[in-house]
Amino acid sequence: MIYAGNTAIRTPIGRIFEAAGVETMLAENVFPDVDVLNVEPVRRLIHEVFNRHIIHAPGMSRLGELASGQILPTPGAVLRGAELFAGVLGDCLVFDVGGATTDVHSVTEGSLEWAGRMTEPEPHAKRTVEGDLGVYINARNIISLANDPEWEGRMADLQAIPATDREMELTRWLCTRAVETAIRRHAGVVTDLYTPTGRRQVVKGKDLTAVRWLIGTGGALTRIPGGDGILRSICKGPGSYLLPPPEASILIDREYRFSALGTLAQDYPAAVQNTFKAWVESEVKH
Repeated sequence: MIYAGNTAIRTPIGRIFEAAGVETMLAENVFPDVDVLNVEPVRRLIHEVFNRHIIHAPGMSRLGELASGQILPTPGAVLRGAELFAGVLGDCLVFDVGGATTDVHSVTEGSLEWAGRMTEPEPHAKRTVEGDLGVYINARNIISLANDPEWEGRMADLQAIPATDREMELTRWLCTRAVETAIRRHAGVVTDLYTPTGRRQVVKGKDLTAVRWLIGTGGALTRIPGGDGILRSICKGPGSYLLPPPEASILIDREYRFSALGTLAQDYPAAVQNTFKAWVESEVKH
């Protein structure tokens, strides 16, 4: 059990779980003050627990023997890569659409226009992992959420690695629905609040209107034609949701850099940032 709450009761919390035979790890308060988030200490502890338990997964003990560094979960590595990318190239939003999940990583403080309307603080680097949105294992769930009869009869075309036009068409549609649903869950929602002084707009969630780069990684966005168009379709700016602006640049990570570079960043952060800059420069030239 990881406790990251009020520091005034850390000691009694630890004693309660210790008496129950539950190992307890204590982190700094994740919400230490009004409008202040402190997520890094608890992230480090979660990573520590992950490293301790991942070796029990099939085949991982052997990998642990071969690897001299820490093993990072893919979402954690991609988020670290996104942080370094944003540090040298500007605010970014990274989509990783896979067979089982859709992971969304944003690194941005948002825009000044909406900052005063936030109802609660959001982390500078935020990750949401949608465990029900995948283009293979969770394909039926996406179709069910879409409630579109036209696609309900297309499950015969579902393949882990689509090859025919029909198979790719289905995967592209599933990927589009996954991206559209995941961004609505990740982005800030604009609502009207009625007060004694009148109506005012408030925002709950992450403001993505200052994002400069949208990056697609993972198999569905990088191997099926049309990934850039899928990402472009959500660049609508502020509305009911605070989405990336229409002028945001699109990058497709066809070589799946973010996971690998995020892992290497544990020891070589400067080299990783230089690699990102060289990649973007080459993409801009083309």
